[in-house]
Amino acid sequence: MADCVFCDIAAGRAGACLVLDEEETVAFLDRRPLFPGHVLVVTRAHHATLADLPAARVGPLFAAVQRVAVAVTAAMDADGTFVAMNNGVSQSVAHLHVHVVPRRRGDGLRGFFWPRSRYADDEEMAEVATRIAAAVPPRGASGAGRPVRGP
Repeated sequence: MADCVFCDIAAGRAGACLVLDEEETVAFLDRRPLFPGHVLVVTRAHHATLADLPAARVGPLFAAVQRVAVAVTAAMDADGTFVAMNNGVSQSVAHLHVHVVPRRRGDGLRGFFWPRSRYADDEEMAEVATRIAAAVPPRGASGAGRPVRGP
């Protein structure tokens, strides 16, 4: 789709710190993260919202989201993740995307009013992307049996 930054990233026409690059999905660091390691998982094909995504593509998208959530937890030494999607309302880019945000107990994230931050520089952003990309489980792996931080 013309003038869609996520389509441009997926096609390699715009830069991003990629953590996953597969046939149907691309995942990259959010430029304005809630916390370092905040990843956006997007469909390679343009679909504005979840309702627009063909049913056959829902599974592959969320399999990628699941694997990225495992990677973010491991790479960022997080207690878990927050996974969210806006559809229409509060959707800053009209291209289907899922937020995977690392969480830690007591991190201050409350409700839906979240302070945004920036990476210190491009080097820090690239280093975080490299850590998460290295922790993405192989296709078909659900993350079962992977270490998850306890309470």
